[in-house]
Amino acid sequence: MLSHLTQLVADVDGAWAAAIGGLDGLLVEGHAAAQADLNLLVAEHAGLMRASGAAYGDTLGGGSVRELYLRGERLSVYLHPITSAFFLLLALDARSNLGQARLYGRAAAHRLEALL
Repeated sequence: MLSHLTQLVADVDGAWAAAIGGLDGLLVEGHAAAQADLNLLVAEHAGLMRASGAAYGDTLGGGSVRELYLRGERLSVYLHPITSAFFLLLALDARSNLGQARLYGRAAAHRLEALL
């Protein structure tokens, strides 16, 4: 799994970390090209994935969350579900390419699904 995450960071312009997280908030595997607390990133974003899933699926009737992108002043994160219990997190900087994140992130999630 680590090789897939390392390759994802290398392939996406502006990506500096990739991780597999559980919706329980635990880090399964991760790779960071910069100093980062991947445990904290996964824990915080697991809550956002659970909340968005409940909002879209239960409250709004919009079905399952297919992807989630959050952009802050200094941090952007692309999230993609892998299975019903795990998600892919891709951390991006200001010069990131969201199109690449979506394309390569979706492909990586499909490859990782077979390993989980």
